[in-house]
Amino acid sequence: MKRIFLTLAILFSTVYLTGCSKGPGELEGTWRLQGGMPMNVTYRQNEEEAMGIISKVSYKHDGNDILVIYKSGMAEGHTIRFTRVDGDTYRSELGTLKRVR
Repeated sequence: MKRIFLTLAILFSTVYLTGCSKGPGELEGTWRLQGGMPMNVTYRQNEEEAMGIISKVSYKHDGNDILVIYKSGMAEGHTIRFTRVDGDTYRSELGTLKRVR
């Protein structure tokens, strides 16, 4: 019984940490934010860069959504949900991201 519990605990921890540690995934790269304040935004492992400002972030993947969780900068403590429209388009409350080629 103890072994089954330990196995389930390890499995749950692995699944949970994998969901939070995939990096930007499909969001990796440079995007053009179209909306109230158009700008280019670049997503890298543990970072987001916009207007020359680099913020530390983490990513969580949830179906068609990627949540960007800000660890530093002006948005520290906030999370933005990006919903996949297609391979080159994501939407959020800030506007629409279009992949820069």
